[in-house]
Formats: sequence, structure tokens, C-alpha cells
Amino acid sequence: MTGVRLAFSWLTVLPVRGPEQVDRVAAGWAIALAPLVGVTLGVGVAGLLWGLVAVGASALLAGFVVVAGLALVTRGMHLDGLADTFDGLGSYGPPERARQIMKSGGAGPFGVAAMLFAVAVQAVSFAALADAGRWVAVVLAVAVGRAVVVLACRRGVEAAPDTGFGALVASTQSLWTGIAWTGFAVLAAVFAVPGDAWLGPLVVVSAVGLSALLVRHTVRRFGGLSGDVLGAALEVSVAVTAAGFSLSV
Repeated sequence: MTGVRLAFSWLTVLPVRGPEQVDRVAAGWAIALAPLVGVTLGVGVAGLLWGLVAVGASALLAGFVVVAGLALVTRGMHLDGLADTFDGLGSYGPPERARQIMKSGGAGPFGVAAMLFAVAVQAVSFAALADAGRWVAVVLAVAVGRAVVVLACRRGVEAAPDTGFGALVASTQSLWTGIAWTGFAVLAAVFAVPGDAWLGPLVVVSAVGLSALLVRHTVRRFGGLSGDVLGAALEVSVAVTAAGFSLSV
């Protein structure tokens, strides 16, 4: 239960109180259970989408509203991590310089462009899924974003220097934990795209694979894993999954 409480207190603004002190053991449990947070948030997103459309809002407006709501309930930290990561990737110089840019607190052109693109793709894709009544796909897209975080924190992936959150969670997960969550997502994706049972699993595998490539590249570029990289992998995978599920709408 400590891991569940910590996962919700870390990853949402929900009134869940985490433990007073957090060590790598507790952090590892929280990351391992992050997909449960994703399912909870996904249900909330699907419910809000349904409610907005039911009262007469356009699906596109509802899509942007739920993406904004998702950012608010997660403190915007994943979008911030996405922006910082792409600013770092767009920089010149050694890993130390890239990490310095990521910690500067501002958002550069690469970061702003990445954030706007991710928000737009998610909003438009959620709108298409709402129009088609594919609520399982909405829930699963949000959950997949948290499953990739488990894989990113697998053993053997070291933290970047001078990263507090990265040092706490990097290399805490068994590879099999990540594979198990991915397997659950692939199985659930069979029901995400009615009429095309093969498309859902393919989308999930593609999103997970793309996020793995992103994490691998950023770990090399920055000298290790950081919280910003986890946020970037999460947002990219949500966007790719939601867009993929909407392909046959």
C-alpha cells in the first residue's frame, strides 16, 4: 500500500498522502504500480470526454479540455519534462551542457514545439476516439504512458549525474515487470479498436518501441536517466497510442 500511495501522491494532485520518507525500495514500488495510476487517470479522462460530448460540446473542444485537465491533475510535470528533454536534445555540446539547459527553468523553441505538437496530437486523437465511442482506447492510451515509465526504469539504465528523481528511480525495475505491464496493455488493446483486433496490439507495441528508442537515445545523450526523460517518454507514448487507436475511425 505504501507503493500505491506514493505512486498517486507523486504522479497526481489527488489527495493521497505518501510516506514521510522515500527510499529506493519505496520508489521502486511506486514506479512498478504507475500503470494503475494511468488506468485511474484514463477512466477519468474517458468520463470527462463522455460528459462534455453528452452536454453538447464538440468532440475537438472536449479533446483539448481533457488534455488540459490531465496536465492539471499531473501538475504539468510530464509536459515540462517533454519540453526540457527536447531542449536538451536540440542543444550543442557535451552531456553536461545539455543537462544544464534542461535545468535552466525556461522553455526553448525545441521544447515549446514538442509540447504543442504532443498536446495537439493527443487532443485531436481523443476527439476522434470520443466521436467513435472508443472509451477503452482512451483509457488504455493514458495507461500505456505510465507503463513505458516502468520499462524506462529497468535495471541497467543508470541515472544521469545530479538528478534527484532519476537517481531515486533509475534501475529499480525488473525487465519482467515492464514486460508484464506491456503484455497486459497488448491484450487489452485487442478491444481498443473494434473490427480491427490486430491494430490495437500493433499500436501499443509501436508506442512502447518508440518510447524505448527515445529513452535509449536520451540516456546516451544526457549521460543517464532523469525525471525529464521519463516525462518525455510518457507524453510521446500517450500521443502515439491515442493517434494509432484513431487511425481506423
